[in-house]
Amino acid sequence: MTVDSIGPSYGITVSRHILDSQRHHPEATGDLSGLLSELIVAAKTISAEVNMAGLGDFLGAAGKTNIQGEKVQKLDAFANTNIKRRMARSGYVAVMASEEEADAIPVVEGYEGKYTLAFDPLDGSSNIDVNASIGTIFSIHRAKNDGYPGTEVDLLQPGRNQVVAGYIIYGSSTMLVYTTGEGVHGFTLDPTVGEFYLSHPDMHMPARSRYYSVNEGNTAYWHPEMHQYMRYIKEVDKTTGRPYSTRYIGALVADFHRNLVTGGIFLYPCDTKNAAQAGGKLRLLYEAAPLAFIAEQAGGRAITDDGRAIMDIVPDGLHQRVPLVIGSKLDVDLAEEFFAGKRS
Repeated sequence: MTVDSIGPSYGITVSRHILDSQRHHPEATGDLSGLLSELIVAAKTISAEVNMAGLGDFLGAAGKTNIQGEKVQKLDAFANTNIKRRMARSGYVAVMASEEEADAIPVVEGYEGKYTLAFDPLDGSSNIDVNASIGTIFSIHRAKNDGYPGTEVDLLQPGRNQVVAGYIIYGSSTMLVYTTGEGVHGFTLDPTVGEFYLSHPDMHMPARSRYYSVNEGNTAYWHPEMHQYMRYIKEVDKTTGRPYSTRYIGALVADFHRNLVTGGIFLYPCDTKNAAQAGGKLRLLYEAAPLAFIAEQAGGRAITDDGRAIMDIVPDGLHQRVPLVIGSKLDVDLAEEFFAGKRS
């Protein structure tokens, strides 16, 4: 048997995929590949703890409140600490930011690298105790001064400047999905050998779907254009010939992943529920921007509810919130027409 006769079913590991991609860029130093490899190790550790949460002491709240004013779950705290410790001495990162912490996170002196890392250690953590899907989201930019201690300024870059964005979803299987700006690829963890294998090469989001994901508990606080849009898609849509169906998990990474695979639109518009969320609910750096990069690379779109491209927004702070409309391109186009007052 020759190596060539083994065929694609033998499986391509994520490490092999990263190295193959690096070979296409002769100027690459390997630092970005190393950074991704360190993140993958962190993801495997988190995945193992998530899968054992009901047997260990990882269910329930940790008795703390994060910068967002949300109760910190025990697995939240574990995931946050795990990623920080893994990356602080990796030599690839200049500075980090976490959705769980108020300020920029420095790396160990002498280990400063070329990149910044912003991450949501465990998105959808309210789902932990009910055994629903959760995930880790990450965003990587090039630091402005290679090899020097990074600052908040290095982190406050628009999504358009991202060099890598991705997420790990802990569900019926653990999957890593990421993009370097050359398409979107998904890898599934084989727990028997502890390795991620390429399972979803070159992922593309269907241009139109018949699914929507939104927290309808906020209906009373939506703006009129959102109400008009929702009425339209719940009736017999003239385009698809049938009403849209709701699919909502309540964890952004899980809802986005389903829509990436099957097509769909996720909406979290501005509402009048409270002043803190008047400009949106989801965090730009840790949620909206990285998923927008993935969506665009998969053929989708990501905008705010006033039509701004998520990828073009320059953050004004580490925890800036934005409205988010993301998913299949034609579905986002339709929503945008309603929000702009061009449809009713």
